[in-house]
Amino acid sequence: MNKLAFPVSLIAIAASIFSIFQLQSSSEQVYVDVNKLLDGYKRTKIVRAAFEEKAKTLNANVDSLMSDWQNELKTYEKERSKMSKKELELKQELLSNKQQQINNYQQAIQKQIQEEDKKSTQTVINDINDYVKEYGKKNNHKIIFGASGSGNIMYADEGTDLTQDVLNGLNAEFGGK
Repeated sequence: MNKLAFPVSLIAIAASIFSIFQLQSSSEQVYVDVNKLLDGYKRTKIVRAAFEEKAKTLNANVDSLMSDWQNELKTYEKERSKMSKKELELKQELLSNKQQQINNYQQAIQKQIQEEDKKSTQTVINDINDYVKEYGKKNNHKIIFGASGSGNIMYADEGTDLTQDVLNGLNAEFGGK
């Protein structure tokens, strides 16, 4: 029995030491590269494509209005020599008003595009934040930093980088939806 007790106790001690190191490593301060998550997350590409399509449509509307106005201006330039002074003044005022309306519409569209971009980006960021929070709880991490390349984490050991694990899980979860 004594011959068996010694190896069993050694195995128990080794297992205990391994467990201690495993627990310590899972509670270390770790980080994820936020830019890599945003770039690698499959939903980002889908949301970005939908946004770009919407922005393209909105900009096409502005381009169409602008093109119509330019055609009207060319027609006016050709026919102005045949117009009376009163007709010239009315046409100039009409063209000026139309140009102002197009400019106002263009500004409103640009504001809408910016808001849509912000909203779609925030949706993706919320997904990532929610997943990282659950990932941290599930894997017993006390803190997970987000590195973005703007100086908040200047150096970290590669062993503390969870980016790829989180990205794989995030994409797997998104693929299941």
